[in-house]
Amino acid sequence: MEQSIDTTKPEEVVSKKQRLTSRLSYSFGAFGNDVFYATLSTYFIMFVTTHLFNTGNQATNDRMISYITFIIGALRIVELIIDPFIGNAIDRTNTKYGKFKPWVVIGGVISSIVLLVLFTNLGGLNQTNPFLYLAIFALLYITMDIFYSFKDIGFWSMIPALSFDSREREKTATLARIGSTIGGSIVGVVVMPLVLFFSMNKNNGTGDTQGWFWFAFIVALIGLISAIVVGIGTKEIDSALRKNKEQTAGIKEVFAVLTQNDQLMWVSLSYGLYATGINILNALQLYYFTFIMGQSTKFSILQTMNMIVGLVSVSLFPKLAGKFNRRNLFIGCIVMMLCGIGLFSVAGSSLALVLIAAELFFIPQPLVFLVVLMIISDSVEYGQWKLGHRDESLTLSVRPLLDKLGGAISNIVVGQIAVIAGMTTGASAASITPEGQMKFKIMMFAVPAAVIVIALIVFFKKITLTEEKHAQIVEELEKNWGKEVLQTPDTTDAQSMVQEEVISISSPVAGELIPLLKVDDPIFASDGLGKGFAIKPTDGTIYAPFDATVRQLFTTRHSIGLVGDNGVVLLIHIGIGTVKLKGEGFVSYVDTGQKVQKGERLITFDDAFIKASGLDDTVIVTVTNTHQYEFIDFVAQPYQLVDNQNDIILKVERE
Repeated sequence: MEQSIDTTKPEEVVSKKQRLTSRLSYSFGAFGNDVFYATLSTYFIMFVTTHLFNTGNQATNDRMISYITFIIGALRIVELIIDPFIGNAIDRTNTKYGKFKPWVVIGGVISSIVLLVLFTNLGGLNQTNPFLYLAIFALLYITMDIFYSFKDIGFWSMIPALSFDSREREKTATLARIGSTIGGSIVGVVVMPLVLFFSMNKNNGTGDTQGWFWFAFIVALIGLISAIVVGIGTKEIDSALRKNKEQTAGIKEVFAVLTQNDQLMWVSLSYGLYATGINILNALQLYYFTFIMGQSTKFSILQTMNMIVGLVSVSLFPKLAGKFNRRNLFIGCIVMMLCGIGLFSVAGSSLALVLIAAELFFIPQPLVFLVVLMIISDSVEYGQWKLGHRDESLTLSVRPLLDKLGGAISNIVVGQIAVIAGMTTGASAASITPEGQMKFKIMMFAVPAAVIVIALIVFFKKITLTEEKHAQIVEELEKNWGKEVLQTPDTTDAQSMVQEEVISISSPVAGELIPLLKVDDPIFASDGLGKGFAIKPTDGTIYAPFDATVRQLFTTRHSIGLVGDNGVVLLIHIGIGTVKLKGEGFVSYVDTGQKVQKGERLITFDDAFIKASGLDDTVIVTVTNTHQYEFIDFVAQPYQLVDNQNDIILKVERE
């Protein structure tokens, strides 16, 4: 037999060196991105409360700290409203360097420079004219936050633009997650050693303004360099699929989706409460080491442990989720965190107890993040199933919005706690009164614990979107998608259709042809999804049987829907029950909306893995718009071996 058509895309012949360069560049970008974010969200507030205002009048200092922390929190909330416009601006960008990279570089450079300026007193203006300082500070802060958002949104939106290959995307995303985990943790490891190293006056372990400036200089330099590395080391794919097809969600649209999709609403409420609680406690840990224990440098030990534990937690997530299911894993994680908070609250100055308690609190955090991310991702199909339309970009925009909202609330609360507990300019562990310590501990432990418990109650009572429920939903969507395509035809598809009287359909995969009625699925076997055929595969690659548009690629990658230029609506389903594998063992090389040519590789699958999982590997092919054709004539004989592309299985004739 002849060889099938070679339609390998240019990106698929990129050298291993180029791919490795792209992955490492993107991973370093994630590292720099989270170094910057951790500094901004956690350690900048420490500088503000302990070093920015030193007027000699404690009441004035406290008042100015209250003003500035409120400004920070308010501006971060305002920035949430601005984010959709930032997303739209990025979507509309079209340069020879790509859509996302210019914003990553521009946003990274400008936000890094402005952050460094914010770690100064603007030449003493904070004392000579405090209210002018506050006005300039607000302008600088919102400028920095906006350009950081340009960088952040552009950076995390790049993954689909770097490759159509789902396996390559997963490798890139995994390395990026490792880079971001190390970046977010390593700041805590080095913050106080660097501050104290560069400080002229140690100030009982809090350092001085010079030390904080040079710490910020290093952070800004990393942010700037990592953004440039992403710009140089990665390459966006130039494709029509990358063109903007949908406006980025605004606050109004996000809330509209929330109210219509009940599972997304409840998981968002639960995660929003949880994010607020952990952000408050995480941000106060450095205060605890500095002002309760009097050992600020020991904070590096905790953050080193967090960095190691975070990487381990992320790697264990698939096994833990598979063994306990996501619901039980979430509940177990919250219980562990509450145990950690309880132990932390009575640990006092014992370094050993503090470290054990803090790790009990931290270990579950990466796991909870991934559980929530998976549920939010699954709620895309849930919303499609319930509402009849798919709101992918709107749904996935909810999680970062909630993280930012939790961080904004945390910034306001932490600043006020520092004032209430007396942990401001000139304070030390020896100067904090027992009353101040008690107020601090209530706010650090009791308040977050209460908020996290409420989050657990919401999750336990309201989240019903389990893995099993999602698998059922995907299967139902698969069985209805062809009808939906016919009811809402795409004008582009209609214009490109070739009105052939007799249409030949070849096999998309090599293997043994078997009649559809022999398939171990009653709906397929009864022609419930249209007439067609099945193949017992001898190869693990699915090819396009004709020129078509990809109209549906399920997130689990076990099924793909094509609308042919010839008018045939075809569903190719790999295996029976393989939705349960959640995409493991499958690699896609196309995206929804992409035009493909006959013979083009669509999906590869690990046949041995499917069988080892106890599942049937039969590939099922159905013409879902069967009723539009007068008759279907099977050319090939049952149980014969067929080759992809070269053996015509059936012919259909129009009415």
